[in-house]
Amino acid sequence: MIQPFYRLLIELTNGRWTSFLLKRFARSKVSRFAVPSFARIYQLNQEDIENSFRDFPTLHDLFIRKLRKDARPIDKDSNSVVSPVDAVIEDIGPIKKTSEIVVKGKIYSIDEMLGNRSVLEKYLNGTYMILYLSPSHYHRIHSPVDGTITKQWTLGRKSYPVNKWGLKYGVRTLAKNYRVITEAETEFGHIAVVKVGAMFVNSIETTHKGSRLEKGEEMAYFSFGSTVVLLFEKGIFEMDSAIHTPKEIKVGEKLGTLQKSGT
Repeated sequence: MIQPFYRLLIELTNGRWTSFLLKRFARSKVSRFAVPSFARIYQLNQEDIENSFRDFPTLHDLFIRKLRKDARPIDKDSNSVVSPVDAVIEDIGPIKKTSEIVVKGKIYSIDEMLGNRSVLEKYLNGTYMILYLSPSHYHRIHSPVDGTITKQWTLGRKSYPVNKWGLKYGVRTLAKNYRVITEAETEFGHIAVVKVGAMFVNSIETTHKGSRLEKGEEMAYFSFGSTVVLLFEKGIFEMDSAIHTPKEIKVGEKLGTLQKSGT
């Protein structure tokens, strides 16, 4: 009985009032009694954190937990792109000249996802990658590259499920959900990190200060399971041969390499 309750709590769609009530519960002191069973059901790794699960005062604090400093080694290659999250790589593919991508058999528009025509142009004929975070994953988001933030903006109001069923049967979830988009310029070209909310309108909190990003540095966190979409400018990203879908990956592990466009 407990596992279906947690799945209902975390993974299903929600409206304004249900979102408010669930958010209030997760942040309440009462929710701390649910922390040990949640950790057990979702098989959270105690070795990744310094404290016991029983030390978290609320479910919300468990969701946004930090890890030991050495828990996620960052790939050191100067031109590597690393995973910004602990997640499952659900899909990788080309961005069409029409701005469309095909995810789980559904067509999404990068134009709609970004909501900015001036930004869109550089990603046409580029590459996208979708990384899904379940409730069991570490929820903090780190920079996949070294670079400089050129623009950051927020779009959308409500959030719907972004797990594999939400991607397959939802209505343009990646392009309609509440999302925070960070664009960064590297020495090879631009990438966009699209942080897509899955539950609660304000489930994405930005923690990074300043404009300079270092690979592996924390950028933000999700309060609940969600999705990160990486967009790469045309011709600058080469995927690592070990990457396939679906694939479990952790922060700091290599996704591929950046190269000068046309090389």
